[in-house]
Amino acid sequence: MPGIRDDLQRAFRWRGDRTDESFGADVTGWWRDAAILARIGPSLAALFPDGAPTVVMGPQSRGSLLGVLAATALGVGFAEVRKDPSRFVDSDAWWETTTGPDYRDRHLRLGIRRALLRAGDRVLFVDDWVDTGAQLEACRRLVDDSGATWVGAAVVVDALQRPDLRRNLRVRSLLHVRDLP
Repeated sequence: MPGIRDDLQRAFRWRGDRTDESFGADVTGWWRDAAILARIGPSLAALFPDGAPTVVMGPQSRGSLLGVLAATALGVGFAEVRKDPSRFVDSDAWWETTTGPDYRDRHLRLGIRRALLRAGDRVLFVDDWVDTGAQLEACRRLVDDSGATWVGAAVVVDALQRPDLRRNLRVRSLLHVRDLP
């Protein structure tokens, strides 16, 4: 029986020509494959066997999908990081920060409700892909601001160019970008 890495590689596609502005990764095959869905959350959780997270954090939208799967495998809750968060009422308290430039050279405003991250929490970050690390660094700031402890980042694909970020943010992945077909 093939492993999760083999299945992820098989279901992945690059779309467009590498010289096209619209060239990009297509991970939607992962969501269509029930075998991948059944194993991807536990596989991400297993990247930190001694991490003992009390909550999983992930950015909307793919980080939310994968984060919920990893949180379920770990038996802990999930805290969604929102892009451009907005308060419903004045008393709706958030931790907020702005990212450095992402892979599209955008600066995103990220936030998480204060009630979802608390001092004493041990936070595992989950997402599908890390490229510049801008969202990852911003999420680490949110964890630090809340008084919680950063366990690390479990991602499906590591495309980081900076080894210092990989080390400092404790990034572990199921695949490296060079493993993709």
